[in-house]
Amino acid sequence: MSPHSAGRRRVHRSVAAGVPLAVLAALVLAGPATADTASGQARVTRTATLGDLPLGAFSNALLPGTVDDDRGVDLGGIGSDIYPAGRKGEFWTVTDRGPNGQIKIDGKKRRTFPVPGFDPAIVRIRVSGDTVKVLDALPITTSSGKPVTGLPNQEGRDEAPYSYDARTPLSYNPNGLDTEGIVRAADGSFWLADEYGPSLVHVSARGKVLTRYVPEGLSLTGADYPVVEALPSVLLHRKINRGFEGLARLPGGDLVLAVQSPLSLPDTDAGEASLTTRLLRFSPRKKAVTAEHAYRFDPVDVVDPSEDDTSELKISSVVAVGGDRLLVEERTDKAARLQVVRLTRGADILGGRWDDDTTSPSLEQLADPAASGVPVLAKRLVVDLGKVTGVPGKIEGVARVDHDTLALINDNDFGMTDGAGAFDAQGRLVDSGIETTVTYVRLPRGI
Repeated sequence: MSPHSAGRRRVHRSVAAGVPLAVLAALVLAGPATADTASGQARVTRTATLGDLPLGAFSNALLPGTVDDDRGVDLGGIGSDIYPAGRKGEFWTVTDRGPNGQIKIDGKKRRTFPVPGFDPAIVRIRVSGDTVKVLDALPITTSSGKPVTGLPNQEGRDEAPYSYDARTPLSYNPNGLDTEGIVRAADGSFWLADEYGPSLVHVSARGKVLTRYVPEGLSLTGADYPVVEALPSVLLHRKINRGFEGLARLPGGDLVLAVQSPLSLPDTDAGEASLTTRLLRFSPRKKAVTAEHAYRFDPVDVVDPSEDDTSELKISSVVAVGGDRLLVEERTDKAARLQVVRLTRGADILGGRWDDDTTSPSLEQLADPAASGVPVLAKRLVVDLGKVTGVPGKIEGVARVDHDTLALINDNDFGMTDGAGAFDAQGRLVDSGIETTVTYVRLPRGI
């Protein structure tokens, strides 16, 4: 999708009192899905593609004046998660912090934010034939209605933000969110998972942050919304850019949060080599974490035969599939496998020695946690998406459509790539060509 094409479509919008601006866009067609898998195997039944929608027009329709130059970037990144919206083919999705990349300056990588005015948004979409249509969008705002932005929160804890060319430092913002997971509550409000804190964010039906729950000891000050330290302090050891990513809502209303990668405990090297991450159960009624579980990744070359770096393993999506059962996505950027686990009371490690960051060896350092008495969650493989023809890379969102069908959404990173070549001499995006798609996969034996 070329940012310079003469046919870049404009945003048409309508305003309804008290309702966020609807963003309607004409969208391009996707090519037909191909699924030549053998009979009895999982197969792709539909692929739909999001068309080109200029990011500045999209953002300014929601919060006028927030983006003065989108640098040729189109709306993307809505593939951070996907959640059924109640009508056939309709889903809630959420963007991440916005276009960002890395450029080396003097041998050191700097995190760039080419459109620093971008505000994360909740986006309602409809899959219609080969297209993904944007039906509506809610900007995520502070208590006073200002954009939270996607900028990092704290100097020394988060990566320093820079301009598109990595030359000019940008300001930190304690309100900033890197939203990655979404579910909708029975009252119409939303819960979001954030990577920065990591944090769990409760958002009103109109996008206003009601409360942000963060780890004990984070000491985040200056935010324009309530911040409550209600999560275990051990989460302060989250790897940079690997906080919470998966979020599920259980039938009873409890939430499950997945730490994307093993904690850096006691240090970065331990986290990079570890196969053990954590799932947390949060009660909205009690406003507290009520359980914690150890989750064990498969070896990286099992998840992705082309990869040998254990640190590339991530959990990007968790989906409630009845009772206390959970579908968990283990992935790299190129492959993914979906496992089912049951959150049993006997596997709860909350408040024990593994939440004490002075415990040595740490949970993350154990080569065989079960042999050390850790009740690791048992799991069962449902589908290896890396073996399903037509499934794209970097699947970050999974939704259950029915007993046999899943909807997958990929994160296209707003068409950005890393490195100085991400933008041309005029500061306009050199688009990667990767599109945002929703892919339906049929499982012959269900879940």
